[in-house]
Amino acid sequence: MSVAGKSLAAAAVGLAAGAFVVVRRAKAHPSGTAAGDRWLTVTINRAPQDVQADKLPAPLHEYGDRVETRVRPAPGDRGTELAVRLRQAAPDVAYSAPARLAGVDPRQDLRRALRDAKALLEAGEVLQPDTPPTTHDTPGGKLVGLLSRRADGEGVL
Repeated sequence: MSVAGKSLAAAAVGLAAGAFVVVRRAKAHPSGTAAGDRWLTVTINRAPQDVQADKLPAPLHEYGDRVETRVRPAPGDRGTELAVRLRQAAPDVAYSAPARLAGVDPRQDLRRALRDAKALLEAGEVLQPDTPPTTHDTPGGKLVGLLSRRADGEGVL
């Protein structure tokens, strides 16, 4: 097989793998569950009696009645599970991949508020990365900056 043939075969395998992942992810989400109906949950390293739904830290408290809150002991006696979700779900297009990439998914701000609330409950402060992380503008530094900005929206890459 020639080099061009090997490249085409590798591209075809990659395309097939990508299609398999897309189909599998589509089947993983039940059809009756909208993305906005899902709970966003964190485990907090505090006793359940230390976390009260009516006395949450400022990032979540600012949401007021726009969110539902659930507090319960975490499995395995590992602290407290704090879950939130928006009371009014946005249209499904607001939760799409392009919306997430554009930073307009309403869950991104809620996820950030939940993550900040976890930090405040556990450590008393929200740690921020150093800015600027480097003074040398290298390709690697640009990649790290891009990934850091992307992770800031949801806490994940």
